[in-house]
Amino acid sequence: MKDEKKKPQDLRERTKRYALEVIRLYVSLPKTTEAQILGKQLLRSGTSVGAQYREGQRAKSDADLISKMEGALQELDESAYWLELLVDSNIIVQARAAHLAQETDELISIFVTIVRRLKGQG
Repeated sequence: MKDEKKKPQDLRERTKRYALEVIRLYVSLPKTTEAQILGKQLLRSGTSVGAQYREGQRAKSDADLISKMEGALQELDESAYWLELLVDSNIIVQARAAHLAQETDELISIFVTIVRRLKGQG
C-alpha cells in the first residue's frame, strides 16, 4: 500500500523537477529573438506538464482524469518538439539538451501508459 501512495508523489515531484529543468534551460538561452521565442514555447509547455498532472489528481470523474493526463502528454510532445528545434537550429548544442530530452521521452512513456490504463487498453 505504501508503494501505491509513493508513486503519485514521485511523479508529482518528477514533473516539478522537469519544469525546473526547463526553466533553467530557458534562463541560459541566448537573448536572440529566435532563441527567446522558441524558449518561451518550451517554457510554456514544459512547465504545464506538472500543472496538468496535479489538476488530474483532483479530477471529478474518470473522463476528467483522462483529459488531464492526455493534456500532460500533449504538453510533453510539444516540449520534445521545441527542444528539437532549439538543437536543430543550433541555438543550443545537443549535449545541453540531452538530459532534458531523455526525461521528456521517459515522461511521455509514463503518461502514455497512464492514459492507456485509464482507458482500459493496457
